Amino acid sequence: MLSVGRKHNKTHSTYAFESNTNNVAASQMRNVLNKLADSVKDEKTRCRFENELDSFFTLFRRYLVEKSSDTTLEWEKIKSPSAEEVTAYSDIGASENLASLEKLAVLKLNGGLGTSMGCVGPKSVIEVRDGNTFLDLSVRQIEYLNRQYDSDVPLLLMNSFNTDADTEHLIKKYSANRIRIRSFNQSRFPRVYRDSLLPVPQDYNDKLDAWYPPGHGDLFEALHASGELDALLAQGREILFVSNGDNLGATVDLKILNHMIETGAEYIMELTDKTRADVKGGTLISYEGQVRLLEVAQVPKEHIDEFKNIRKFTNFNTNNLWINLKAIKRLVESSSLTMEIIPNKKTITRNGNEIEVLQLETACGAAIRHFKGAHGVVVPRSRFLPVKTCSDLLLVKSDLFYLEHGALKLDPSRFGPNPLIKLGSHFKKVSGFNAHIPHIPKIIELDHLTITGNVYLGKNVTLKGTVIVVCSDGQRIDIPNGSVLENVVITGNLQILEH
Repeated sequence: MLSVGRKHNKTHSTYAFESNTNNVAASQMRNVLNKLADSVKDEKTRCRFENELDSFFTLFRRYLVEKSSDTTLEWEKIKSPSAEEVTAYSDIGASENLASLEKLAVLKLNGGLGTSMGCVGPKSVIEVRDGNTFLDLSVRQIEYLNRQYDSDVPLLLMNSFNTDADTEHLIKKYSANRIRIRSFNQSRFPRVYRDSLLPVPQDYNDKLDAWYPPGHGDLFEALHASGELDALLAQGREILFVSNGDNLGATVDLKILNHMIETGAEYIMELTDKTRADVKGGTLISYEGQVRLLEVAQVPKEHIDEFKNIRKFTNFNTNNLWINLKAIKRLVESSSLTMEIIPNKKTITRNGNEIEVLQLETACGAAIRHFKGAHGVVVPRSRFLPVKTCSDLLLVKSDLFYLEHGALKLDPSRFGPNPLIKLGSHFKKVSGFNAHIPHIPKIIELDHLTITGNVYLGKNVTLKGTVIVVCSDGQRIDIPNGSVLENVVITGNLQILEH
C-alpha cells in the first residue's frame, strides 16, 4: 500500500526482476480467475461475477506494482491543509434551502457483521436504544426528515454477501413507512494465500471464508455496477450522504448539504477534533497542492508519535462523506479511482490447519484526492457517535442521551466531552454485557469508568467522576441497587478507596 517515508533507490536489474516476477504472478492469477468464472453456469450470475473478478484483478495487479515500486510519500512534503482544504462548521453559512433535499440520497454502509460484539448476523440489527436497532434509527431519521419537509429522500444500504439475505428480510417491515429503501451488494472478492498469492476459492460456490467484501472503497464500483447510481441520477439526485451504519451521530445536515451545493464541491469529508482516544484516526493533509487522507498504517515507525500528536494533526476522518453522484459516474467510467490499497492479513481454517491469507481492501475516504473542489469540514463531536464495542453501547444507552425522531441528542445538562468508558473481557459480547449490566447506570456526571472482571451492576446505580472497579479472578463484585459511586476505586474485596 502507499506508505510514507524516504525514497529508496533501486537498480535497473532489481526493477527488471520484480517486473518479471509480477508478470508471472499476474498471469497465474488471471488463469485461476478464468477457471473460477467458468464454474458459473447461470449467464446473469456469471456476468456479474466476471465483472467482480475483473475489478479484483485490477486491484491485485496494482498491488503487485505498488509493492515493488517506489510509491512512498515523502514525510517532509506533508503539510497541514489550507483554509480552502479544511473549513470549520461554524464558518459555513446558515442557509437551509429545503429544495436541496430533492437532490439528496442517503447511504449507510451495512456490510459488517456483529461478530466482534458476539452477535450473529448484520451489526445493524443489534438493539442500541429503547428497543431500536441501528437500522431502525436510520429509518426513523429519514422518515421524520421526509415528513417534516414533505420530501422524498431515499435510503440506500450497501450490504455485503454476509449481510444481504438477512437485511433484505428485515427491511420488509418498513414497507408501510414513508421512506424508500433500496439495497445493493458490494463486491465479493477472493482471498489469496499469503505465500503463493493465488486465490483460495476453487469455484463460485466455495466456502464463505474463501471470500471477502473489499472494504467500503468498493462503494463507487458497486453503486455503478448495481444500477443504483444511474437510477439515482434519473431521479434528479445529485448528492449522496454516506456514513457507517453504526455511527449514530451521522444524520442529514442541511447546512453541510447546502454548503456543498453552493461551493460546487464534488466531495466533502466530515472531520472532528481529535482527543487522546482518537490518535489513530486518519487525517487530511496537503501534499504537493493536493488534499489527501493520511492513515496511521501509512506512517513509518519513526513518525508514529508525531502522527498521534493531537496538536500537529488536530482532527480525524469520521467517514461521514458527501459525494457528487455525477462525479462518481465520471470517475468510475474513466477508471480514475485508484485508492490506496490496504493489505489485510487474516487466517482461515482448512483441514484443521490455520492458513494465512491476504485480502486487498480500499477505503472510500482515500478517494477524496480524485474529486474536484474536495475539502473537509470540521464538525461538532456530536456527529461522530460510533458503536464499535460494548463500552460504546453503554454510552449510547445511558441517560447521557435522549432519543428524538431516531436521532440521539446529548442531555443539555452534560458538561464537557463524553466520558471515557473501558469495559473488560466479561463485557466484550452483548450477552455478557446485558448479563452484567441489566440496568444501565446514570452517568451524566461521569468522567471515566473502568470495569474489569466479574462485576454486576444493580438497579438505579449512579456513577460520577472517576470510577474504577477491578475484580480479581475467581471473585465476584455486586454493586448494590441504588449505589452512588463517585471518585472511587473498588477492588476484589469490595474495599472502597477515595480516588
